[in-house]
Amino acid sequence: MWANSGAFEPGRDLLVALDPVRKTDSLERALRDAIRTGALAAGERMPPSRTLAADLGISRNSVAEVYGRLTGEGWLEARVGAGTWVAASPGRLEPGPASIRRRRAARLDLRAGIPDASAFPIGAWIAASRRALASASTSAFGYGELAGALPLREALAAYVSRARGVWASADAVHVTHGFGQLLALVGGALVDRGARVIAVEEYGHELHRDILRGTGLEVVPIPVDGDGADPARVTADAVLLTPAHQFPTGAVLSPARRAAFVDWARRGDRIVIEDDYDGEFRYDRRAVGALQALAPDHVVYAGTASKALTPSLGLAWGVLPPSLVDGVAARARLAGAATDVLSQLTLAEFLRRGDYDRAVRSARVRYRARREALDLLVATRLPGAHLGTEQAGLQCILELPPGTSEKDVMDASASDSLVFDGLGTYRFGAGAPRPPAMVVGFGAPPPHLFDDALDAAVVAIRAADASTHGL
Repeated sequence: MWANSGAFEPGRDLLVALDPVRKTDSLERALRDAIRTGALAAGERMPPSRTLAADLGISRNSVAEVYGRLTGEGWLEARVGAGTWVAASPGRLEPGPASIRRRRAARLDLRAGIPDASAFPIGAWIAASRRALASASTSAFGYGELAGALPLREALAAYVSRARGVWASADAVHVTHGFGQLLALVGGALVDRGARVIAVEEYGHELHRDILRGTGLEVVPIPVDGDGADPARVTADAVLLTPAHQFPTGAVLSPARRAAFVDWARRGDRIVIEDDYDGEFRYDRRAVGALQALAPDHVVYAGTASKALTPSLGLAWGVLPPSLVDGVAARARLAGAATDVLSQLTLAEFLRRGDYDRAVRSARVRYRARREALDLLVATRLPGAHLGTEQAGLQCILELPPGTSEKDVMDASASDSLVFDGLGTYRFGAGAPRPPAMVVGFGAPPPHLFDDALDAAVVAIRAADASTHGL
């Protein structure tokens, strides 16, 4: 159907075409095209979601969802208390090959560990925020507790106990601004109690290693194979692990190695930091429970809302062993590390009402379908390449055809304006490298660009393979 919305005054109306079956998707396309062509000018204020929904005869949640998707892609800007506006530089393009390449440069992304920003449930979040603010006490609007708002700590303790098998109480939960801040606070507390060396998996985030070094810890690598990190090779005072879905190789820490790490921690009164990376996203069977449940006195359980909701929320949490509660609190006090209370209260409401569970389930279905599409693509279009078998998370390893190098694929990807990283870029230490492979982050592209991103990856791998073999 066609609807003429008077909500875009002053100045003019905007003709919006809505598919009667897929109204939300068609509204998203119409607004994106209007911004791209200049029908909606940079800096122009968008109508309130309620107004536009009434004008178009669709639900307000549908409009809010579209606004959230376009904000995540950079076409719109949400200004707190002021509404939604067309971004100042939304990337309008004249037609032609060069402009298409520039647009793809900002939009095709297969980096690992990045969720689809367009899927943020903005309507449910707004509703939860209103309920949280309406019921908040006046004390909630003062300076927040360093450990986090009590309603959120209570809700998180209940959630991780139920969903991840964690032994947790509100007193043990510490809320931070992102996983990096939690890692810095725990690392500092470990140094304060005498730790000097921490072991990390030989493939992982460079930033996490830098954060730990910044606390004064020496960082050493642990070999990783198909069973996850190898506890037999650990000589350190603490260890950082991603046992549910090793980042970025995808390995799940085997039961024998889980038991071995627990024994290692108990025997030496050591600490394991469990980054429950992708722990909620298992596609072929029930998710593996948290390692923390085996040794609550020796394991820091760390989780975030980044994958189920959005990284921009900036909320992470640690369930601390009793020996670290005071030390982390002391480090937080020195860092002045109180976290946004209003977002915490909203997340608490989101958890209590079941919205967070629904977001996780929705994301699980969405990313499982993407993983299945990737499986089919490799089987039909990339002979000689092989995907990792782990059906979990937001990324997987794609072993390249024999003789093809990661660097050649990354160079070909860059020339086609695709962000696509080789496994070697995550490597730390001097151990034997793995066979050449790419890390395929299938979470990042918005739905309308997912196929384009995979196509670009195929083109890059084929180009690198052809170059290697002189084809």
